[in-house]
Amino acid sequence: MEIVRTPDERFVDLPGYPFEPHYEDLEGPVRIHYLDEGAKDANPVLLMHGEPSWSYLYRRVIPPLAKAKHRVIAPDLIGFGRSDKPVDQSDYTYARHVKWLHELVFEKLNLKNITLFCQDWGGLIGLRLVASHPECFDRVIVANTGLPTGEEKLSDAFFAWQKFSQESVDFPVGQIISMGCFSKLSSEVIAAYDAPFPDDKYKAGARRFPMLVPSSPNDPEHDANVAAWEVLKNFDKPWLCSFSDKDPITKGTDRIFFELIPGTKSIDPITIHDGGHFLQEDKGEDVAQVIDTFIKSTS
Repeated sequence: MEIVRTPDERFVDLPGYPFEPHYEDLEGPVRIHYLDEGAKDANPVLLMHGEPSWSYLYRRVIPPLAKAKHRVIAPDLIGFGRSDKPVDQSDYTYARHVKWLHELVFEKLNLKNITLFCQDWGGLIGLRLVASHPECFDRVIVANTGLPTGEEKLSDAFFAWQKFSQESVDFPVGQIISMGCFSKLSSEVIAAYDAPFPDDKYKAGARRFPMLVPSSPNDPEHDANVAAWEVLKNFDKPWLCSFSDKDPITKGTDRIFFELIPGTKSIDPITIHDGGHFLQEDKGEDVAQVIDTFIKSTS
């Protein structure tokens, strides 16, 4: 497996991102980066990002949670942020992403009593972690995400996104994120989202993710996600749906959580207003408040 590692100088003086990096070596071998902020003796809040972002997305969520004396863990998925980046798209599979995060969360960091907040691919991976070790999670917050099995009909827009990811000469990560926000991003923030990707050689993971979403019952992860749903259908600990109101990508997908997850039954959903697909970017402080209040109200 050929790997590239983004030079450290690409991450110097990024606006609003003063956090100390932490690393673990995983099977592959690959090195994964994560943030570890706040009270180290507190129960962890695990913040999971998606495509094509990285932990920079949580830069306004982390400080309020740390100030409230939570321990905040925010990994960069392999292929993103300060984590290692295999250069061949075939080295990225859904199962391998789950395995890498499983190794980090349960074997390297030995996290327990976790509050999970997951968005986009953070849900596709994070909810598999919940299903594999439900005893390690105290509560779950899902935001603009899902856990597709391949039996759902995907939109023409999604298939166009897949085509773009494979055929575009340029894959402008910062601009893609900007288009998924309700607010207007500054050029400095767009550049920060581009920082992990000096050139296209570093973007194999970002280009590959759209192709890994289960889109038919024949998908290699169909059975694993169906099995995960069977576990989640019995997850009766607190489960909050906190989708944004300006995300056409995931609008309405929270319905399946209300229908199938017991932990949603006594928890009123919370809508993040004026948030796009990347609601952490649009409304980071609001997201932090939702997480903090939910933890305190269910502890």
